[in-house]
Amino acid sequence: MKRVPLLFLNVVIIATCGLIYELLAATVSSYVLGDSVTQFSLIIGIYLSAMGVGSYLSRFIDKNVAEKFIDIELAVAVIGGFSAPLLFLSFAYVSYFSIILFSMVFVIGTLVGLEIPLLMRILKDELDFKELVSRVLALDYVGALVASLLFPIFLVPKLGLNRTSLLFGMLNAGVGIWATWLLEPLIKNRTLTILRVKGFVVIVLLAIAFIKADSLTTLAEDGLFVDNIVYAKSSPYQRIVVTKGKTGHALFLNGNLQFNSFDEYRYHEALVHPAFAAFDGEPKRVLVLGGGDGLALREILKYKSVEAVQLVDLDPMMTGLSKAFPALDELNRHSFDDPRVKVTNGDAFVWLDNTETEPFDIAIVDFPDPNNFALGKLYSTRFYTLLKKKLQPNAAVVIQCTSPLIARRSYWSIIRTLEASGFDVKPYQTTVPSFGVWGYALVKLQPFETPSSPPEGVELKFLNRDSFASMFDLPKDLLAPDGEIEVNRLDNQALVRYYESEWRRFE
Repeated sequence: MKRVPLLFLNVVIIATCGLIYELLAATVSSYVLGDSVTQFSLIIGIYLSAMGVGSYLSRFIDKNVAEKFIDIELAVAVIGGFSAPLLFLSFAYVSYFSIILFSMVFVIGTLVGLEIPLLMRILKDELDFKELVSRVLALDYVGALVASLLFPIFLVPKLGLNRTSLLFGMLNAGVGIWATWLLEPLIKNRTLTILRVKGFVVIVLLAIAFIKADSLTTLAEDGLFVDNIVYAKSSPYQRIVVTKGKTGHALFLNGNLQFNSFDEYRYHEALVHPAFAAFDGEPKRVLVLGGGDGLALREILKYKSVEAVQLVDLDPMMTGLSKAFPALDELNRHSFDDPRVKVTNGDAFVWLDNTETEPFDIAIVDFPDPNNFALGKLYSTRFYTLLKKKLQPNAAVVIQCTSPLIARRSYWSIIRTLEASGFDVKPYQTTVPSFGVWGYALVKLQPFETPSSPPEGVELKFLNRDSFASMFDLPKDLLAPDGEIEVNRLDNQALVRYYESEWRRFE
């Protein structure tokens, strides 16, 4: 009976490791594929169904149950431990990533589904059935809770995805070796030695990979990016990569291009200056939501009338990138050093809801595209209602709104959401070679005339009177499509569904 509590501890570890592998697969998928909601849901569904398959298959294991349990534990250690590095490498070098992703999830789920029924059969002679089932299931859910807390709070921020995967592989292998002592009376002596040797080999291989995890990440990223990687760091929120090629530096967040220094001025001039052109008077207070690279700040600080700029960005590593990477500091003209700029790291939704501040004359909203629910909330009626409370009555706001050519319904969903929130909206677009046709919305709280030219006396590389006016003249293929376009609300997240279906055509 002394071994029973220790075997119950195995249940917690099995459940923890299994859920960690599922979360790893879903997170790797989100990093490389843009956090597809459907993808995340499929991974959860496949994993849970695979556990059911594993539980069913356990009925066919009649002999040497203890040995089979340890073999399965070591198999989970190898496949689960190497899952994150293999998925990153697969995405970089093969074209059928989704097949590998779902197959790996299914295999891991099946193996985890096999483990707990086998462990229950090993313990059936130690406890009565009612006690056994209640304890195993309770501890299974405890393990899931441990994993769900550890994964986002400690593991990914401190270790990264690859090292987390490999660490839990070593933990699984350690459990397998430990089980050879706990279950020693049930295993033949010769088989016992073989199992222990296999377990130590697995741990050594995983430990070597753990030490070389940065090299594995570099190998995968070398396959993902055409140009040379000159900076790469993982924050608790995203993977930040900067490359350098013939056209200049490019910033990628979770593999998605954010700007190229060759043409970013087109994007940021179009983002910032229409708001200043639409404002009646000389703006003094400016709010920037997102924009942690400081490039929108560079354009804002060209205006002498601006006295204060409040920038709110979730990731401190992003707003600190200018200090860590001098080339960006040069590109944004040391904008974070300007005494007029105040930086707050936090969720913009929460900041708008909880922060008391003087109203702003200009707001620039420069969030990543709404490819998941966490970002989708930043394009919702609730978010825009909160934003309105932070504005002067005559304030002007610009929102980046994804590509109206590639994601036409997504673009117009944002426009309709702004209108439903009480804004008067002027849609516009420009062409940025790195992105293609890109869309924005210029909005105010009261009806207003479309500005016809950029403000005078401001240094501009792209915009002049003609190019400025042409941005508001939408071609026919960018106009609102036929049929109803849903407003994006917190309780429907229609925009995320539009975005996912439209951009998936180009994956």
